[in-house]
Amino acid sequence: QVQLVESGGGLVQAGGSLTLSCAASGRLFSTYAMGWFRQAPGKEREFVAGIGWRGSSGSIYYADSVKGRFTISRDNVKNTVNLQMNSLTSEDTAVYYCAAAKGTLRVGVYGSEYDYWGQGTQVTVSS
Repeated sequence: QVQLVESGGGLVQAGGSLTLSCAASGRLFSTYAMGWFRQAPGKEREFVAGIGWRGSSGSIYYADSVKGRFTISRDNVKNTVNLQMNSLTSEDTAVYYCAAAKGTLRVGVYGSEYDYWGQGTQVTVSS
């Protein structure tokens, strides 16, 4: 069992930056693929970014909408995964969720591919 706790959300002006962090419990964190998803009001949950167990030397994927603006990273010693978000727009306003997928070498882009979820953290971008 893995518990995920997100932090770092808040209110930011358009063009600003935020860094979300996800802290994971458990000894097997380094074996999990990790992902960030978001859900805006009235919209379905969508994939934002994902990272494989090898971190920056392995698989990393971004949604087209955030490519070039967001950066995902992980620290397998600290059991954390971060999402650095730059050049934020009102379209980025959503609840952001951290997710973990066990026993896989690939980075999934669908929520159904993940086994554990955090409670979410709100990001609001004011225009």
